[in-house]
Amino acid sequence: MIGYYQTDQGKVRVHNEDAGGVFHNDAGQTLAIVADGMGGHQAGDVASQMTTSHLHTKWQEIEKIETPDDAEKWIKETVLAANNEIKTYANEHDECAGMGTTVVVALCTEQFATIGHIGDSRCYFANAYGFNAITEDHSLVNELVRSGQITEEQAEHHPRKNVLLKAIGTEYDLTADVKTLEFEEDDRLLLCTDGLTNKVTDEELRELQNHQGDWADFTQKMVDLANERGGEDNITLAVVHHCQLPSDEKEGAE
Repeated sequence: MIGYYQTDQGKVRVHNEDAGGVFHNDAGQTLAIVADGMGGHQAGDVASQMTTSHLHTKWQEIEKIETPDDAEKWIKETVLAANNEIKTYANEHDECAGMGTTVVVALCTEQFATIGHIGDSRCYFANAYGFNAITEDHSLVNELVRSGQITEEQAEHHPRKNVLLKAIGTEYDLTADVKTLEFEEDDRLLLCTDGLTNKVTDEELRELQNHQGDWADFTQKMVDLANERGGEDNITLAVVHHCQLPSDEKEGAE
């Protein structure tokens, strides 16, 4: 299983508040994480890095995930613990008051992939049959679209497009939305922040489905597109490709 992770500061922001990585265990299973931090001077960095670190540390403590139920339980419990840890940290450090982060995580085995998320960072799934978004944004505009108050086209330019209804660290006891998919040979997952999806269309992201070759080329192309169109936000993405990992393949993890 190949995993690749890339993050870019963008062309406007003075620092990068995104975090994440792709991490493999001894059983050949993969954990991909993307987090988009927010709030306060440097505090977004703290929230996204703390979330990534917490998940990575817990991942290192388990030998193997056996079933979808185990995967869903692990994601819910680990994301919840990270959320409460960050909320407590923010309460105890004035400089971090109001900080939070989105997170999207994919736990991938040879048979299935379990996806969990909070916020508006997304996961897309591509296989021989199509390309689809797996997650639904926890955002004000998405709720307005779901309730029929605005169209998807209006949502693209809505003045409150960046308002989240759910984010890690903003309140205690938040639960991630989780779902499990069959994950078969040559299936692909893309996890990304809104710094990418606000600039690159789903049709352009569909290249995930048929991309051949180095995943570094794909991620760099997506980053370049976002930056060419303004790059006002940090841009982060991770890819997991269900295939045999060549012995000389380097892991794109941080």
